[in-house]
Order: sequence, then structure tokens, then C-alpha cells
Amino acid sequence: MNKVQLIQQYLQEKNIDAAFITTPDNVFYLSGFRSDPHERLLGIMIFKEAEPFMICPKMEVPDAKAAGWAFEAVGHEDTENAWEIFHHTTNTRNVPLHTLAIEKSHLTVERLEALQHFFNDTKYVGLDEQLNQMRLIKSEDELKKLREAAKLADYAIEVGCNEIAEGKTEIEILSAIEAAMKAKGVYMSFDTMVLTGLNAASPHGTPGTQKVQKGDLVLFDLGVVYEGYCSDITRTVAFGEISDAQKEVYETVKRANEAAIELVKPGVLAKELDHASRKVIEDAGFGEYFTHRLGHGLGISVHEFPSVHGANEMAMQEGMVFTIEPGIYKNDTAGVRIEDDVYVTESGVEVLTSFPKELQIIQPK
Repeated sequence: MNKVQLIQQYLQEKNIDAAFITTPDNVFYLSGFRSDPHERLLGIMIFKEAEPFMICPKMEVPDAKAAGWAFEAVGHEDTENAWEIFHHTTNTRNVPLHTLAIEKSHLTVERLEALQHFFNDTKYVGLDEQLNQMRLIKSEDELKKLREAAKLADYAIEVGCNEIAEGKTEIEILSAIEAAMKAKGVYMSFDTMVLTGLNAASPHGTPGTQKVQKGDLVLFDLGVVYEGYCSDITRTVAFGEISDAQKEVYETVKRANEAAIELVKPGVLAKELDHASRKVIEDAGFGEYFTHRLGHGLGISVHEFPSVHGANEMAMQEGMVFTIEPGIYKNDTAGVRIEDDVYVTESGVEVLTSFPKELQIIQPK
């Protein structure tokens, strides 16, 4: 049973007339067609029984077909009202639309009002949870792509380490990493982070003109997209000798990362992973400096379901892929994060990212 049929089966079970899927990542998941439509309308309409259709910018219809979308693809030009075309195409299916499932987390108020204008007697229900559950367990083909994305991320970290030199700016190192990945024919899954010195004490810091100096810790947070699937890795390395205080922060984060990974297996709760990692950091006296969740799901989106945090009682299942990324951000000492991508196996865990976690000391040239 393919993914469109699984949605149809869900609609039949819940007695929902149709579903309208609009996030580009979920359109890709269901069709193989990757698009960034910007403000233009993109979506897949799946009916309980009638034939589905895709609506997309007219210029992208050939691309949708080439990607493998086997059903009708309806295009709209910039001079046309895409919602009128959507309404007309829906009506050609000759099915009542009493209930429509939508992605509540994605559909804007403006777009919901456009739907309500044309389908004013329709009840709207959420489809987000069902799509999250469908994407939660990775197939062998998806895992193969995630493994390759992780290998490319490992290589990107290696490139970054080789670029470190006294006086180089964060942006210069970042640019070298992204150029190397473009040379391999892949692109980054999010904005690459290269942060040196105390800049790394900001969990979501912005790379700039800060120059690497001896005694700095340099943090890399990056990911790569391979055939539609994302990786996400963080490593922190030393440039020259660092202080004992910096080393203590680093080794604490490393132990916290490993403590969570060691626990991963089917049946373990997400909150237990967070608690195990956080306890290591708290016991070392740095609890207040670990300011975010432990990790997040990974796949077509770089951040996807589930959120791995200390209140999540969801049990791990074989086939899940997510990140484990504890950090300590002490703005008078150091910022350190160590992040791995992990796959839940039948009896344990496979760590997809493999760049060394032992403290790497890059010697000044």
C-alpha cells in the first residue's frame, strides 16, 4: 500500500471526505516532488474514494510528473486565482465535502479563510498527528538516505576542522564548508553555524566576522540534504591548548551525550533520555547552562516529530531517527554542544554520525 492509499485508508476509517496536504515536506513525502512554492499555492488533495490531484504553480507541473506523481497535476499561473482552480478541480470529483482534514500547524488563517469561502459548509479537522505518525518510522530506503546524509555531514565537519587557522573568521570557515558540499552536489539542510570562542555560548548564535584565536573552542552545527533526507550534527573542537575549565565543560557534554545514547532502545521513554543526559550536566554543576531539549526527530525535515524533551512520555520505537544534542552555554567560559543522529534498532541504537567525539585539538600552523 503506497502513502496516498494509507491516507485514503485513514480517511475511510475516520469517515473524513478528503485531506488537503500543503507543507512542501509532506507533499514531497507523498509524491516525491520537491518544491518551494514561496507564496504560491501547492498542495495535494486526497479523497476518501475519488482520485487525488495535486495543485502547484503551472511552471512546475512537468517537474511534478517527472518526480513520479501519477495522478492529475493542476497548474495555476500567477495571473489566476489558484483557489478558484482548486475549487473547480475539487468539484469535478463529484463528492460531498462535509469534512476536510488539513495541516493545522501549516495552513495560515488567510488560506483557511480562502478554503472557507469556497467550502463554507465544510468542517475542518487536523491531519498533523496522522502525518507525524506515518513519517515517524523510517523505511529501509529512508534509512539508507539518512545514513548517507550523516556521512556527508561528518565530511563537512572534517572540512571545517581543516579550515581552522588563527585569524580566520567564522564566515570564512563556513563558506569553505558550504563550497565543499556544493562540489559534492549536495546542499545544506539549514543555515550552517560556525561559532568561535564565547560566541559559541549562544545556542543559536549567528556566524560573523569573529576571528579564531588560540585557546578557542570552535563549534560547528550543520547538516546536509541527501535525496530529500536531512542530517544534523554538532561538534566542538579546540584550536590549540584550552583551559581546564573549558575541558571540564567539554568532557561533561560528551558524557551527557553518551549517557543518552547508551539508553536508546525500543520502549525507553523520550523523557528518560533527556533526564539521563541532563543529570550528568546537573551533577557536574552546569545544570542551569543546559537550556534546551535533548533533541528532535529527523528525516525529510531537519526538525520533525517527535520533540525529545523531559516531559515527553512517548516510548521509543524501532525505526525512529532523532538527534541527541546536549550542550552547556556558559558565557564566561565556553559554549559546547555535541550532537549525533541516532536510529532505534530492534534491540538498541545505531549512531549515524561518526565524526570523533574525543576532544579534537587543532594545532596552530
